[in-house]
Amino acid sequence: MSRKPEIPRKSIYRFSLYLRCLQKLHRENVETVSSETLAKTAKVNAAQLRRDFTYLGHSGRRGFGYNVIELKDRIDSLMGTNQLTPIVLVGVGNLGAALLSYQGFKEMGFEIAAAFDIDCERHKTRQGDVAVQPIEIMREFIAARGIKVAILAVPAESAQAVAAQLALCGIRGILNFSPVLLEVPDDVLAHNVNVAVELQNLAYFIRE
Repeated sequence: MSRKPEIPRKSIYRFSLYLRCLQKLHRENVETVSSETLAKTAKVNAAQLRRDFTYLGHSGRRGFGYNVIELKDRIDSLMGTNQLTPIVLVGVGNLGAALLSYQGFKEMGFEIAAAFDIDCERHKTRQGDVAVQPIEIMREFIAARGIKVAILAVPAESAQAVAAQLALCGIRGILNFSPVLLEVPDDVLAHNVNVAVELQNLAYFIRE
């Protein structure tokens, strides 16, 4: 099995930005793009972009730039999003329902395969092709589908217990929308999305 290249986390984040820009260019039928134009669109330095692209083993043709489709496919392959990756959503309250109806996941290479909630009333609902299922069958579903990524959108008081359950189910990555810093095993990666913290940061930087 080939090992993944050691790429800094900040570069991985920027690759997501480049990919989003390339997808937009592709939709607009743009065939080639210069490093300067792509960097400006992604709001990064052109020299930084070129350094990031050394991890792809790929450079554009001088005077011609990068082929948009080829570069998009290379980044997709690097990020593991060159095919739809199934994920699960746990917690279908207001935020969870909004995430479940979001149409942008597929464009970025992800598909919500199932949603789970402890509330029996929510089991009667569905968003598109995704039905809300009892949390009791979550472990069996995850094991059967080999799912490795979960979105967590449960209340704060339930977040740690559900995260521990997801780790036992074989989940390796958790995108956490609950306002709790999760404690997870070393082989599980948890990314926290805390709107209140981001607003506090904004408040600090815009204050007079």
